[in-house]
Amino acid sequence: MRQVRPLSIAALFAAVLLVVPASAEEPPHSAFSPASPGTVVQNQLVYLGGEAMHSQWRAIASKKLAGSASGTSFYQWYLSIYAIDGTTYRLKYQSPANGGPLSTVTQAAGGEKMWFPLQTMRIVGSAELMRPAVQQLVVQSHETGADCGTATVTVFTTDAKGNVVPAVSLSNGCDLRATIAHGHGSVRDSIVLSGPYYSATAALCCPTKPKATAVLSYRNGKWVETPKYYALHLGASAR
Repeated sequence: MRQVRPLSIAALFAAVLLVVPASAEEPPHSAFSPASPGTVVQNQLVYLGGEAMHSQWRAIASKKLAGSASGTSFYQWYLSIYAIDGTTYRLKYQSPANGGPLSTVTQAAGGEKMWFPLQTMRIVGSAELMRPAVQQLVVQSHETGADCGTATVTVFTTDAKGNVVPAVSLSNGCDLRATIAHGHGSVRDSIVLSGPYYSATAALCCPTKPKATAVLSYRNGKWVETPKYYALHLGASAR
């Protein structure tokens, strides 16, 4: 029997390079203008205008320390969305400066060493939700000022003028998470939402359904959530 030799590290690396599409890489010597604030946590490629090198966008999640006390660090989170221009990514949208899901973190009154709201954010990924070959950006965030706070899932797109805008957002008390479900053939991508479900009379301590799941999709020119567990807003979520 012929013996099969294991691939060397160099050969494995070369094989990996072959299966990674070149379009997923940043152009050589690319720069971000201006740089995103604080420390970069995520860097997501997204084709908001279609899949072509000249329409490449980057979404950056970053955070900057606002203050710390009693072993707790308080961060201001930022979502920065850039469009490529030659070898430079130029800033086109930023939350909280341009609205969106994030608030501005401020210190408590009287100089107390507490900063609100407590924030977290994660870029879920890119998905073809509205039409083929054109992607949207999916982001989830959470802010706490009291109790368990509010969680938000936001879908970003571009408008007719090429501006980055929130297309739709969903909010829920305490928790709301998103997963992209990729479609096949004529079935477009969708977003699976999970978190507690609260009826109109339920208190935050006692959800009607502790673990609920809904699906957000774009069908016939409209955003559809099934079942309707979470508050849906066209554009940015109402805070």
